[in-house]
This record gives sequence, structure tokens and C-alpha cells, in this order.
Amino acid sequence: MEYNKTEINNPEKSDYGSTKTEKNKISSSVFNPASENLKRLSAIFPSIIKDGQVDFEALKAELGEFEEVDKERYELTWAGKQQAKKTAAEGVSGRTLKYVPEDSKNPETTENLYIEGDNLEVLKLLQNSYMGKVKMIYIDPPYNTGKDFVYDDNFKESKKEYEKKTGQRDENDNPLVLNPETSGRFHANWLSMMYSRLRIVKNLLSDEGVIFISIDDHEYDNLKIILDEIFGVSSHVATAIWRSTDNSNNDAKQFSCDHNYTLVYSKCSNWQPQKISDLSKRKHFKNPDNDPKGPYFDGNPVNSPNYRKNLIYDLVSPQGDVIKPPKNGWRWAKETLEEKLSSGEIIFKLDGSGIRRRTYLCDMGGLPPSSLWIEFDKTGHNRQAKYELLELIPEDVYDTPKPTKLINYIMNLSNVKNNDIVIDFFSGSATTAHAVMQLNAEDGGNRKYIMVQYPEELDDTEKREKDNKEAIAFCDKLGIPRTISEIGKERIRRAGEKIKEEAGGKGKNADDLDIGFKVFKTADTNVRWIAEENGMDVSQTQLDDSSVSDKDLRDFMPDATDIDVAYEILLRQYDIPLSASMETLTDIGPRTYCFADAVVVCLEEELTPDIIDKIAAIEPMPHKVVFRDSAFGKDIALKVNTMERFDAMMKKHSDRTKQSYTVEYL
Repeated sequence: MEYNKTEINNPEKSDYGSTKTEKNKISSSVFNPASENLKRLSAIFPSIIKDGQVDFEALKAELGEFEEVDKERYELTWAGKQQAKKTAAEGVSGRTLKYVPEDSKNPETTENLYIEGDNLEVLKLLQNSYMGKVKMIYIDPPYNTGKDFVYDDNFKESKKEYEKKTGQRDENDNPLVLNPETSGRFHANWLSMMYSRLRIVKNLLSDEGVIFISIDDHEYDNLKIILDEIFGVSSHVATAIWRSTDNSNNDAKQFSCDHNYTLVYSKCSNWQPQKISDLSKRKHFKNPDNDPKGPYFDGNPVNSPNYRKNLIYDLVSPQGDVIKPPKNGWRWAKETLEEKLSSGEIIFKLDGSGIRRRTYLCDMGGLPPSSLWIEFDKTGHNRQAKYELLELIPEDVYDTPKPTKLINYIMNLSNVKNNDIVIDFFSGSATTAHAVMQLNAEDGGNRKYIMVQYPEELDDTEKREKDNKEAIAFCDKLGIPRTISEIGKERIRRAGEKIKEEAGGKGKNADDLDIGFKVFKTADTNVRWIAEENGMDVSQTQLDDSSVSDKDLRDFMPDATDIDVAYEILLRQYDIPLSASMETLTDIGPRTYCFADAVVVCLEEELTPDIIDKIAAIEPMPHKVVFRDSAFGKDIALKVNTMERFDAMMKKHSDRTKQSYTVEYL
């Protein structure tokens, strides 16, 4: 492979001083969905891209559409749908994820993530790192029952500012009911919120990936229609009915609603769930004659679905009776049918009037799972979920948790195995994280989770204080902020320790269990020029901390640390998880870091020949190196000479592999 050098051979066309070259500076946007989609279209239909734009008439022709068709078509629309599409297509610029080590657990070894922030923004920020990498997504979104919820899609405003502007808080800062059923946009607000997130999250699923969404009657119909639109009708796997309560509501005015729905959609239409081998509820599979192949079912069709002449022939029963073929003939050719009769798969009826087909469970690989989830021992129920959480946190801190049995059942159906990634971007009480750790303890797996939760403040106003009293007291007792995300993190900490203790008591190697998580929070960019491009206030030029250099203040935001900057760069890389190990290359310099043996981030204020030579000698050879543009000063010749030296050293150390590399500048 050829070396992909930076633009250093034509200095008169480049500015290597304080202004960065457009080609080689890091991208100001973490992910641009429209640009990525254009690349995919170009790869499939190169003829439709003209001057960097899509020729839609050419695209129609590629799809076989050559005539005018009626523009009206069946779809669900609402006020705000186009804006929801636009919101999903917009990239994220000027925002990042800030690592919070003091809030994390076992950060040096864990591969799990807990991210605090609006899930729309977080999902966009995760696109580069996790596109096509996620095996299963489970979400239990707000059900739009007329009670309050808010997801602020304007990331530059605080939640309270946004709520005031949109009428969700009054002038006295009291929160109002956010989406009452009396609102003319009751359904529209909810659909817009869900639509943009589902459009984005589809990109994260692997080809074998599947998404499960819990929902009730209020928005089931609408949610299914938008899922059909986003994933495709053929990707609708099932709508499962989960019996969510073990006690009917005797005070119900009409019917006691004892269930929720779970919509199941796959990334690819040919996805198959894990089959089940439990026969306790499948009584038609039996083995009364101790057949060595195990349980079987008699009576499946033996006739051909379509007429074929070679399938028309007579059979003779053991009693000597002639058995005529069905109208379309037998299902198999004569030689094949005789083999099946010899093996016992096909048997004659006792009266000699026909044949029966014996289907073995072992040949089926199990049975398809049922869409009725009504067995509490497998999928649990709401009261069980409540007790499960109370065992960990005696205070009644969360109203509607889901049982871990339900999530475990879903993971088994999804065939989530070792090293697979599970995401829940409405994390709530963090049941999904609990379930992942529990399943790993049971079978020795190493599944990983990513939890995303908005740090929603617990409402302590008079109207809601009674509902949140115990949760608020719990947070105050621990000295943590009064937010749902803090409760979720504490639940994971306690659940992990409990699971580890129980595993050790069963003689398992509990030390190998990953019960940790890295915490990240959404934040403004750490890079000054990106902040300037996004209109942020960069007027603060100094801090009380005299250890911060003038050069750092010119390059970075005042409160940014090297770790913050390094993780922001990591978000811009493809296929490197946010949980990747980060190493400080102290032999090169105190401010040089390496992610996953692949990306080197050099934040040294000045580059020396020794630093350049040592980075070039790193093994394995990184595929990208990021330098500070200011480390070269304003001397163009110095930058050119330094990069030529770096290129020569990289070639020298990688002569046998001819591996390519790129260089970018901050």
C-alpha cells in the first residue's frame, strides 16, 4: 500500500502557520450522516452522482422507474415530521463526550459505557465508533400517556432554558405538564422525538442486529408505522405481547390492561431468532415409542404444494392396500419417499389408508419462539421488577422498572453472545445493564453494554414531591445529584457487586466478570477553533491556574484537559470503541497518548526530532497520528522538514509491511 502522506510537498499552496489546511485538520463534525449516505449511494450507483450531487432522475432510472407516478402514497405524517427527518440528518459539531473517571467503576479494565446526555445527541456522537457494531438494542421509551417527558434536541441550551422557551416551565421556574393529551400536538411531539432517534440508531445495528421496543396502546399503531418506514415492512419480525402484571386491576373501568407490546425489527429481513428447546408448553412433540431421535410430531403434510408429474405414483401399504397419490402428487420423488419409509420418518397409518410424516425436534434445531410472553418464570412481571430493584436500593426510587428476566429473555432470543454489544438509550433504572452482567455471570460471556440516559432532575415541586420523595432522599443520603441517571449508575454498582458475590458463592471465577463502566457526559468541544466555528464564547483567555500555558489557551478551551481532547479526537475515528484502552507514551512525552494501538495523539507543545523518531518507531505502527498545528510554530519550512523526516522514518520502520498512515492536525 502507498503511504498516504499529509500535504507537505507543495508549501506555497498550504499555510503551515496558525491557520490549518482544510484537508488535514481534524473534522469539526463528529459525524455527517448526509455525507456518509452520499458515499454509500456512490458505491452502489456511481452514475447517479454528478458534480457531487445526486441526480434523482438517474436514481429513479436505476430503480426501474421511468414514468411519472402518483406522488401520493401510504404513509404516516404529522406536523413536524420533515423537521424530525432534518434533525436526524444533521451532524454534530461543537459537541463531544467528556470522560468522568471519578464517576466510573473499574475504568482501567471495563468495556461497558454509561453516557449521560440527550440520547439523540449521544447516538450521533457514537456513529463513527459503533456503526454496524451493535447486536441488540432494547428501549423502553416514555409511553406518551399524557404525563411529563422532555428530550431537548437543541444541545446548546440548558434543559431549563429550553423548557421555559417552549412553555414547559412557567416564569417562576415551575415545571409544567409537558405533553398533555389536550395538546393539539400530543401525538406529533412524541412521534418527532422517536422518529429522529430511530432513524439514527438503525445505523448502529450490525447486519445480524435487532431492536426491541416496549410500548403500550397509546402509540403502538403510530410507532409501528414509523418503524415500517425506517426499517422496512419486511424487517418487522414480530409484535410480542408481554404479560406485564401478575394481578389484574380490579378497579379498571372497562378492561384491566395486563400487557405491553414489544415491537421487534431486524436490520436485515432474513434475521432469525434463537429457537427454543423447552417442550414444557409444546405438548404435541412427544416420544411415546422411545424413538432414538427424540421427541417428534406426527401429521405434517406429505403432499406436494404444486403439481409435478414425477410425484404421481401409487404406494402399497403393509396390508397390501394401494394408496393413491394426492392431487398434486407426493412431496418427494419415489426413491426419496421409500428411504423415508425405511428410516421411519414417514410411517403408514395403522389402517393402511395413508401415510404420516414424523417431524423431529432435533432436526428443527428447536422451535420458533412464541409471540405470547406470558410465562412469568421466563419474562418476569412489573411487580417482580420492583422487588428486584428494592433488593438493591431499599428506597422506592423508580416507578416503572423492567424485570431483568425480560431483558435476559430478549438477549437469548437475539442470540447475543460473547463480546456482542447491547445498547439501551432510554436507560432509566439501568435494568439492561443489570441483565447483561447477570447473563455474563451465568454463562461466562463477555457481552458489553452502552447505557444512555438524560440526567433528568427529580421533580421536587409540591405537585411531584410525593412521587419522588424517596428517590430524592436516597440521592441526598449519598450526596449525589438528584437525577435519574445517578440512580441508574448506583443501581449498576450495587447489582455488579451482588452478581459477583453470588457467582463466587457458586464456585465461578467471579474475578473475570466485568462489573464496571466508564462514565461519559455530553459537553461542548475542547478545541478552541471548533468552538469559534460554532459561535461559542471563547473570550476567556486565562485561568487562575498559572500552570496552563498560553499556547494551551490558544489551542484549547480553558477547562479542557489532555484526556478530554484525546477522547474528542477518538470520537472522530472509525471502528475504535469509546471503551478502547488509552496509554500515555511516557517514553515519548508526558502529553502523547495512544488509543487501541491505532491512533496516536501528540499534544506536546513543541515537536523535536527525538519525538518524531520515537513516534515513527512505535510498534505496531499506528494508522493515524494527530499533532498540534501550533507545535510547528509559524515556520512553514520547519513543518515541511519535520513531516518529511517523519515520513522517511515511518517508511523505514514499516518497510516490510508497507502499511499506510495518515496525519491530521489540531
